[in-house]
Amino acid sequence: MTIAMILAAGRGERMRPLTDGMPKPLLRAGGRPLIVWQIEALARAGFADIVINVAHDGDQLLAALGDGAAFSVRIRWSREREPLETAGGIATALPLLGPGSVLIVSGDVWTRFDYASLVARIDAMAADPAAARAHLVMVPNPPYHPEGDFALRQGRLALAAEDRLTFGNIGVYDTALFAGLPRGVRLKMLPLYRDWIDRGLVSGEYYGGPWANVGTPDDLQALDAMLTGSSGTAPGPAPVDAGT
Repeated sequence: MTIAMILAAGRGERMRPLTDGMPKPLLRAGGRPLIVWQIEALARAGFADIVINVAHDGDQLLAALGDGAAFSVRIRWSREREPLETAGGIATALPLLGPGSVLIVSGDVWTRFDYASLVARIDAMAADPAAARAHLVMVPNPPYHPEGDFALRQGRLALAAEDRLTFGNIGVYDTALFAGLPRGVRLKMLPLYRDWIDRGLVSGEYYGGPWANVGTPDDLQALDAMLTGSSGTAPGPAPVDAGT
């Protein structure tokens, strides 16, 4: 069974005051909460088993989404007392993810990327120990993040200073990468990415289609306008905090 995880535990500080009483993934664009766009996209791609981590106002997310039956998926919840950053959240959710490969996406990302295209990558990673242990989807650099995050060289990611792209918060990971990390502890991803890339463990691909990391009220308004038809242009990539 292919498993996916949606990261939804962040506080959404840049979204205030909209997130003062509501978790960021429940903010609506195009008539749906941001996280519902992700759940529906994962369901269409065949990811019927979804883990979601929550912290800030997590009870609201549980009440809104429940066990996932309304979306024809099974949702299991990883609760955090305080947001544990991305690596800490994944490590804490490991008992729910189990061994093998998992697709991990952010709950505040909207995209037309076809998650089904990653199923073959997940299967290959699980079957071939020599395959890359992580695979990241990279997007074009937006004007406000021109330096990008990592370079893409013949299907592998590199720590080069030139020709870098932005990580799109869509990735496939062998959960064994997180097995040695403590649970319930705040941990950032960037040091792990740098180590894994330096060791040649990370592959990547380029995606130039519609994608938005909705970080501010203006981002949300732009996405809503596009999805409701009042703007004909899809939002471009938003900067990624690779340290989260």
